[in-house]
Amino acid sequence: MSSTGTTDHEATGPRGARHERDAADRLLRAATRSGAHLIAEAASLVQGWAVLADPIAGAVYSTPAAAAADGVHAAAAPREHPHCTQRPAAGAVLVLAAAPTVPPGHACHVATTTAALLEVRGQRAAELRGEQMRLHTTLIRLLLAGHTAAVTETLGGTRLTHVTVYRLSGVDLPTAHEVLWRAVRPSLAPYADACTLMGRRDGELVVAELHHGGDDGRILRLVSRLSERHHLLAGMAGPLPLAEMPTAHSDAAAARHSATPDRRVVPADAVGASRLTPLLPTAPYTRWAESVLRPLSPGHQHLLLVWLRTGSKPRAAAALGLSAGTVRARIRDLSRLLGADLEDATVRAHLLLALRAPAPAPGDDSDSDSDSDSDSDSSKDNRSRSGSSPPDPPVPPVPPGPARLESLPDGLLHTETVRAWAVGLVGGLEPHLRIALACWLRHHARTAPAAAELHVHRTTLAGWLTQCAEHLARNLADATVRAEIHLALKATRNGPDDPAALPRRGGRTYRRL
Repeated sequence: MSSTGTTDHEATGPRGARHERDAADRLLRAATRSGAHLIAEAASLVQGWAVLADPIAGAVYSTPAAAAADGVHAAAAPREHPHCTQRPAAGAVLVLAAAPTVPPGHACHVATTTAALLEVRGQRAAELRGEQMRLHTTLIRLLLAGHTAAVTETLGGTRLTHVTVYRLSGVDLPTAHEVLWRAVRPSLAPYADACTLMGRRDGELVVAELHHGGDDGRILRLVSRLSERHHLLAGMAGPLPLAEMPTAHSDAAAARHSATPDRRVVPADAVGASRLTPLLPTAPYTRWAESVLRPLSPGHQHLLLVWLRTGSKPRAAAALGLSAGTVRARIRDLSRLLGADLEDATVRAHLLLALRAPAPAPGDDSDSDSDSDSDSDSSKDNRSRSGSSPPDPPVPPVPPGPARLESLPDGLLHTETVRAWAVGLVGGLEPHLRIALACWLRHHARTAPAAAELHVHRTTLAGWLTQCAEHLARNLADATVRAEIHLALKATRNGPDDPAALPRRGGRTYRRL
């Protein structure tokens, strides 16, 4: 007899139909437990392996675990894996590889049923997603407000001691939020001593990974893939102690302003960590920085660092969660406290250099410490000889010679090593490009006033700056990069980079030298 036109179901008869009903019942029971159990049951029914592959997260579920890579590769290139059965499921791809003895019709039935159950689970999760996202946003706000104990008690993770913060921005942010939510599968119950919170605040996506000391890099990999796929820019800060969540939050925003399409995720510790600071002589550098920053509290230093990293007061205000007026007022107060004009480009570059200085070594101030110790010892001897008079109140230490932000200590930037660095960075710039770049940096990267001082059109200046960026191979949109270039131009200057010396040949043109 010919079996043309018959299906596997018809060929197997009632026994085959009963077998498929049993398979559907097993899959339904597994789906009521979890997605992982559902994938495991599907792999058992086809006597092979099953993988749910997400384009961002990779293998969401895999049975066995060793099949995860094969499943992801099959989902990415289905034509290269014709032996696999694939079905779209809840924004991901279900991949089944059945044993050779399993009929193709049975494998297709298992794949179709599993994909349908995954869709049902996904719709149910989507119904609850709105409330869960709002809860996550609330917990992030509580962390930023300093209520760490309340958050850790809510999460039930006694080992959640540190946090890593990511702040992402871009046009496709709502879609990216849903994709990352599905990829991370966040839960308020800590998994492996880690818990991920995410929420949208003020037009950006904030991801906070709470963990014990260090993370395993999983969230960083997901954020990197998400940024590439949805064209986002991200800043990362941490791990930091949970109590320093506000600091990590603002540092991540400052780092995001240094991100580019070529480098979409920027760690905060890479911002401002220039190639110049390791070249400076350590002892005079740290002593000068300590003297300059002595009037500032840690909070003041952090505000200034975020401001200098972001490059503008409105951006610093957004990163710190303050109003722009508050940031302006605090910077004016700090300018008076430091006795320096913080609107001067050189002062800003020197201040950033001081804020990035390494911590002083324990024995750096040995001479002053020994003097103070001897003075205190002699005063104790005098008191003991004169009787048991009560000790005098402590006298505040007298600061050493005044250190100014307007100038650096002699020889700090005038070493052969620093000069070689500066020449390697800005050497070879044509005179008109060097003068235009120096003028633009003095105007804090504002094109209109720089073009007015140079007496050229803004379009002309923009073209020159593009040539400078290509020659320097640096991102001129990064405020810390601009500060370094400003110092390099000062270190290699043979004469004044005066706009009046701009080579010209009639009108507003220039003469190439």
